[in-house]
Amino acid sequence: MNSKKTLIVSHAPFWHDGSGIPERSYHTIIAALPAAFVGIAFYGAPALGVICLAISSAILWELLLNRAMRKPPTIGNGNAALVGLLLAMVLPASTPWWIVLIGTFLAIVIGMQIFGGIGANPFNPVALAFAILMVSYKNHLDFNTGLVNFTLSFPSSTDPLAALKAFGPSAVEGLSYMDLFLGKQVGALGSTCGLALVLGGLYLIIRGFIRWEISVSFLAGVFVTAALFNMADPARFAPPAFHLLTGFTIIGSFFLATETSSSPVNFIPMLIYGALGGMMTVLIRNIGYYVDGVIFAILLINLINPLIDKIRPKAIGKVA
Repeated sequence: MNSKKTLIVSHAPFWHDGSGIPERSYHTIIAALPAAFVGIAFYGAPALGVICLAISSAILWELLLNRAMRKPPTIGNGNAALVGLLLAMVLPASTPWWIVLIGTFLAIVIGMQIFGGIGANPFNPVALAFAILMVSYKNHLDFNTGLVNFTLSFPSSTDPLAALKAFGPSAVEGLSYMDLFLGKQVGALGSTCGLALVLGGLYLIIRGFIRWEISVSFLAGVFVTAALFNMADPARFAPPAFHLLTGFTIIGSFFLATETSSSPVNFIPMLIYGALGGMMTVLIRNIGYYVDGVIFAILLINLINPLIDKIRPKAIGKVA
């Protein structure tokens, strides 16, 4: 007997909000630029060089792949430039040029185009590329090693998360939360200034380019999990505010976890997705091997996204 179901569709977001890919890409770039400018102000010309090389090489990789596959150029939509900018923002200002080129290749070709291009990638391209770079070239992406020759305008001379991992909360208890929020900490060139990142994230939420549920639940997951660890053993685990203001927490919550293709589209799944990402971030930081767990946490929730996005209220009524 033939089935009457001739077409079965998935739970993709079929409704159109009126915006296009170029509009979303360029507005996200605008939202990310303040944090990038803070990095340039702190680290100078090397940071500007990393940003320019990452953006230009990402555009070049996409253009070359379009020509190789005999497809019309898509660099005008701004997505490649956005990927390049976000990748640069999670790299140290001292990153060698060849690592920047490898990173943008991984993000554009391996992380996105190999799956079919915009809208088809199951993982955030920036997170995937950075994770591969971190595993492959750990010494070059060590913030303490890479930035040792920089003259910084703030007293913190070590990566706060690395200090916490090596020496415990006593090594970071003297740090000012306000200084951390304003970016006065060793880290990636575009991910240290929480104020600039929060303002950029709020801009995207207000304009409707990202949903607040993922960002808020991600930050809440970090806060609650870190608070539980801290209450269990304050001598071993840092307070939740420290975890919120250091590493990739804020850039991850607003700019990486919210990437359209790899995140849920339904309300409850978005809350679960974000909360799991925040929880995994703290678990990796506190009991895992790596200093910062945001990147790997985002990849893990990207992996389970198709499953949790099927969670939805049951329809009222019956099939006619």
